[in-house]
Amino acid sequence: MNKLFLIIQREYFSRVKKKSFLVMTILGPLLMAGIMVVPVWLAMRDKTEHKIFVLDHSGLFIDKLPDTKEIKFTYGVGSIDAAKAKLKEGTFDLVMEIDIEAINNQKTTPHLYYKKQPGISIEQYINNTMENILFDYRLQGDSIDLGKIERARRPVEIATIKVTEDGEDQKTNSETNMLIGFTLAIAIYIMIFLYGAQVMRGVIEEKTNRIVEVIVSSVKPFQLMLGKIVGVAMVGLTQFLLWIILTLLISTFINGVLLKDQIADQITQNQQIEKVMKNDLTAGTDKMEKVKTPNEALDFMNNLGKVDKTHIALSFAFYFLFGYLLYAALFAAIGSAVDSEADTQQFMIPVTAPLIISFAIAQGVATDPDSGLAQFFSIFPLTSPIVMMVRLPFGVPVWELALSMVSLVVGFLFFTWLAGKIYRTGILMYGKKTTWKELGKWLFYKG
Repeated sequence: MNKLFLIIQREYFSRVKKKSFLVMTILGPLLMAGIMVVPVWLAMRDKTEHKIFVLDHSGLFIDKLPDTKEIKFTYGVGSIDAAKAKLKEGTFDLVMEIDIEAINNQKTTPHLYYKKQPGISIEQYINNTMENILFDYRLQGDSIDLGKIERARRPVEIATIKVTEDGEDQKTNSETNMLIGFTLAIAIYIMIFLYGAQVMRGVIEEKTNRIVEVIVSSVKPFQLMLGKIVGVAMVGLTQFLLWIILTLLISTFINGVLLKDQIADQITQNQQIEKVMKNDLTAGTDKMEKVKTPNEALDFMNNLGKVDKTHIALSFAFYFLFGYLLYAALFAAIGSAVDSEADTQQFMIPVTAPLIISFAIAQGVATDPDSGLAQFFSIFPLTSPIVMMVRLPFGVPVWELALSMVSLVVGFLFFTWLAGKIYRTGILMYGKKTTWKELGKWLFYKG
């Protein structure tokens, strides 16, 4: 047992003390925070203002197209050639001409002239706004009360409420649950590949350098394999915890200090645009600024606060640890069976296929988390680390979760036993290209 601890200690400290570990521990959170924050910053930073000259021959749209932070409308009269001259002079960025028959035509086609192609968001904003104005105009023309139409147009938002075993109501959100599940599943997927590959490379390196011949003279091959797997697992857990802490600190600082004003401005802007899309144009932009619409970011944070974080965190730690241990044993067996990393390809596909299949299944699991397919693959040990994490936020019966955990532990012990049989033979085999048939023979070697 002392030899096993020495191997674990060696594997852990030899990796933690490397400069690459320190660099990735620092760069990892910066990259993760950057992935979360930079797109937000790019979306929220001051955008280019587009000045649009509107030449409305129908007269219906004059002073009715609400300005936004990025789009400013100016109305005028005259010929289209005179309007294009303003475009050429640089007074305006775009010129929009609306035909005199726009009201009566079955399809209204405004012409948008430009020197520089506008973004699709501008075109969508204009299209939606004009459609809403025409909708109201035609209803009024048929003597239909717009107030009644507006009162009849009410959004439907389903509020999902879980009834717990204690009979209490617990509000949930399917989108939030799905996002949490996929995020945790992706994290497990990446960490299994990242640190499982480290185990495989370490075995190949020791085998290639013939260091393993000296080591196995003092310890059993199974102890060496298990020590390497557990040591790298501790490195992974250490780095993962540091990543989480540093990422939260960095993103909190950036969101709370650097992007505070931009977030407030963007919320106001989104409220205005959302109101335009909902066809509430009767009072223009001023009215829209006063109307409070749901803040999706705030709703997400509220829904996240209602999730049982302790239960999910403990389950995540369990599935991450034993999922890694199971696959790391298989990676170690592959490393012992080959002489170079290039020879691992024929063995990698069957080993990693269950992980890849898990993600294909996970999409269906998110839409129906209690289906027979979801239940089976969340219990099957090779796929449960991914599939169960997608199911877990939606709520999983205690007996299913317990069965899945027991199955994963048993699967880990079984595959580690198989990997140990391959490892003890393959670690001392050199110069021979291994086949699947050869691996099958190693499983039945005695001694």
